[in-house]
Amino acid sequence: MRTHEAASARRRETTLAKAGDVQRQWKIVDADGVSLGRLASDIAIVLMGKHRPEYTPHVDTGDNVIVINASKVGLSGTKAENKLKYHYTGYPGGLKAETFGQVRDEKPERLIEDAVKRMLPKNRLGRHMLKKMKVFPGTEHPYASHQPEKM
Repeated sequence: MRTHEAASARRRETTLAKAGDVQRQWKIVDADGVSLGRLASDIAIVLMGKHRPEYTPHVDTGDNVIVINASKVGLSGTKAENKLKYHYTGYPGGLKAETFGQVRDEKPERLIEDAVKRMLPKNRLGRHMLKKMKVFPGTEHPYASHQPEKM
């Protein structure tokens, strides 16, 4: 049988990140021609901080993400014409439906934000993580001073 001292000597120290110690970076993603689901999962991983060695589930260790060319995001198969996006106005008979293609043409930011939002934790921390993502339909964005690096 092992002794308690020998077992504790083999244990490793687990370091947990603290909210004030996290050094956030700025990442930029070009959505031109990239599949919506693959793009959203990559962005969600960076927003949560799972790409970092100091990832801690209860602390926001993720980076800021800038998404450009959201209007050119790829939809595979016939999703642009056949898949519907629903929202409810809150009034009786207020269920509205649009195709993914219509949403991509009118508000491409909403398409990417909703896809990423559903991949983040469903709590206060997830809502905080989502605020670190900035989505733009074209190539222009006001965050060039942060010198974002490509993801």
